[in-house]
Amino acid sequence: MKWVRADQTGRRQLAGQLSGPLRRFLATESGSALVLVAATVVALAWANSPWSDAYAALWSTPGSVQVGGLGLEMDLGHWISDGLMVVFFLVIGLEVRRDLAIGELTDRRRVVLPLLAGVGGMVVPALLFLLIAPAGEAARGWGVVIGTDTAFLLGTLALVGPSISTQLRVFLLTLTVVDDIVAVSVIGAVYSDHLDLAALGVALAGVAGLAVLGRLGVWRTWPYVAGTLLVWLATIGSGLHASIAGMVCGLLIPAFAPRREAVEGAASRFRAFRQSPMPEVGRSAKDALTRAVSVNERMQLVLHPWAGYVVVPLFALANAGVDLRGDLFERALASPLTWAIVVGLVVGKFLGIGGGTLVGARLRLGSLPQGVGPGQVLGGAALSGIGFTVSLLIIRLAFPTPELREEATVGVLLSLVIATALGWLAFQLAARWHGETSAGLPTVLDLPVDPARDHILGPVDAPLTLVEYADFECPFCAKATGVSREVRQHYGDRVRYVFRHLTLPEVHPHAELAAAGAEAAGAQGRFWEMHNLLFANQDQLELEDLAGYAGQLGLDVEQFLRDIDEQRHAARIREDVASAEASGARGTPTFFIGSTRHVGPYDAQTLIEALGEPAAVSA
Repeated sequence: MKWVRADQTGRRQLAGQLSGPLRRFLATESGSALVLVAATVVALAWANSPWSDAYAALWSTPGSVQVGGLGLEMDLGHWISDGLMVVFFLVIGLEVRRDLAIGELTDRRRVVLPLLAGVGGMVVPALLFLLIAPAGEAARGWGVVIGTDTAFLLGTLALVGPSISTQLRVFLLTLTVVDDIVAVSVIGAVYSDHLDLAALGVALAGVAGLAVLGRLGVWRTWPYVAGTLLVWLATIGSGLHASIAGMVCGLLIPAFAPRREAVEGAASRFRAFRQSPMPEVGRSAKDALTRAVSVNERMQLVLHPWAGYVVVPLFALANAGVDLRGDLFERALASPLTWAIVVGLVVGKFLGIGGGTLVGARLRLGSLPQGVGPGQVLGGAALSGIGFTVSLLIIRLAFPTPELREEATVGVLLSLVIATALGWLAFQLAARWHGETSAGLPTVLDLPVDPARDHILGPVDAPLTLVEYADFECPFCAKATGVSREVRQHYGDRVRYVFRHLTLPEVHPHAELAAAGAEAAGAQGRFWEMHNLLFANQDQLELEDLAGYAGQLGLDVEQFLRDIDEQRHAARIREDVASAEASGARGTPTFFIGSTRHVGPYDAQTLIEALGEPAAVSA
């Protein structure tokens, strides 16, 4: 990856604030929004053209799959909403499970405000809807206003939001987790047909089977795919809407961060294949690499583009085509159902999400994401009024008559336009009145390198600077330490390497103790020797281990242990962690080239190229 100057980064560099899977998710959603818009325009144009009869007839075309005496027959519209859309909800379930296991939702402190916003963004819209359409067949449509279309939301945010919006994106993505789960539950519980208990029992058995596969650590994909197909078929037979099968199955497919042992094993197998390129060795290497990545992320990698670029646009093509000729538009504008949907989505989401977030922050129940201002929250809340995909699906299920479906669809389309305009206005006012022009993490090193306090290898006045925030128990930091050694070998005296602490005790319970040990050794002039020992023995970081390393280095062990016990260097470690937070570092290892946070891969070649650019030279 070629290094980009700090003043030329824009959206490209700031995307690197996020984890790889989350970057892929956001990129797919943003890109697919354009395809979704195109499909919607085509559907509307087709439904209002001389060929509108062909449009209606296409989705009524029957199709069946038959195996022996068993078969499944539906029209094309139902194959899309009950079949292909399961892939869409499966991807949502997979993403929620990943976030709960290793993503944004692992830090429960970051969940409080999105949770409040998500609940408010469903309760307030539903109440406003029922105030306007409290009775009759129209009242069945209250579920239309509870969901948010993630693809449209993120795509529109990229068009009308701040030029840098990564933190706001993550916040909005986290709160949509809440309404995705609730919306699918509502679809399954409220808008389903009469239940077949036998088929429901088969579905529950399939769910239990998926849970057992995850518990046993099964790493191959096909058992999970087979289990998901079984649950889907049984769910259709039970009378529940198939969307709930996709969400539940996705939630049961395990996710985990790459483990050091698995990564090392895959690397050794590939080295073996390089030395002995035989089919059985190659297969072993392929299996080892597959094991190193969770089934969840492998399935997301395959299914997410299909869901974003094929499934959801096809659904829009099949459901957004409303014939506005004649008196439909006038009839819709006079319909309480249309305005119940518009008010529920546009006003309800704005008040529910924006109010829930800002009131929660004011009451100190949580804090806004770093870099995100109140005006930007309101802008994101306004865009959350785009309920396109889930809303159209519920319209299909909630209303028995074509007239009500058409009026409701017009309401969803009007909401899309109004919510986009309101979001654009909120972002413009936030930028002009409050200076909220960016919603991303910082990229500049908050605490400048100071030879009097920092641990530095190389000449203190070297023209190039490589700063690493690391954690002695982080397995990939140990690898990065080797990478930084290669960088120093390449540049020699032209580079100085700076080590700073970013302890992650929630993930690495011995990290803070190890950092204290390194600083205690540093007080006796042996920081780097202890640094190397700690990385070489990451699985042995108890206090007695540290004392042993101190003795091995010839330190005054009694003084060493006293320094640790009295926490004499705790303030220094906290200062490093605070500077990491203020500089936008969220994980280890994080590198800075000069004073600018490095984004992307941190292999030796990439860092060497980054340091070689003029923007990387320290002032």
